[in-house]
Amino acid sequence: MINDLDKLKDEDLIKEFQDNNTIQAYEILVKRYKDPLTNFVFRFVGDRDACTDIVQDTMIKFYLNKDSYKSFAKFSTWIYTIAGNLAKNELKRRRRRSFISVSGDDDERTPQIEDKMYISPERAADNSIKSDIVQKALLKVKPVYREVVILRDIENLSYEEIAEITELSIGTVKSRINRGRTQLQKLLKKIYHE
Repeated sequence: MINDLDKLKDEDLIKEFQDNNTIQAYEILVKRYKDPLTNFVFRFVGDRDACTDIVQDTMIKFYLNKDSYKSFAKFSTWIYTIAGNLAKNELKRRRRRSFISVSGDDDERTPQIEDKMYISPERAADNSIKSDIVQKALLKVKPVYREVVILRDIENLSYEEIAEITELSIGTVKSRINRGRTQLQKLLKKIYHE
């Protein structure tokens, strides 16, 4: 049965989980979304421990609130909305404590998601350095712009999906993406010219 479930679309899996409480359907969705959500949340909050907690909380909320998902929305939109809201709450909590670190330590590296393709050690080191530079710059972009830039440029979501997740109009989404990209470009130019 799990082999058949593996072939289902996300929306069919959530329906199976809602209707029949099929844990395998839940587990398949968790497996599909764990890495993309980890990447999204880490890029948004910039803290590996907080990222892990937020993704776990997202999956718990998904499990406990499975019946709040409505079939007129894409499942990906729904789960990214949960993760995005939890990430925003984490940033608010940090601001209230007046503790925001935009520099990051050496141990605050991007979580490594398994890659099936071989990359030479030199290229991997170069990619890691570039990824760290982009991440540090990204954390300096205002959160309202950072979220939409990550969703569009890193997670490759459509403008429509981003509008649903953020509850903004498509025009506002496009505007924020442009402003976020502009901020990011200025920050990267500054870093590369230092």
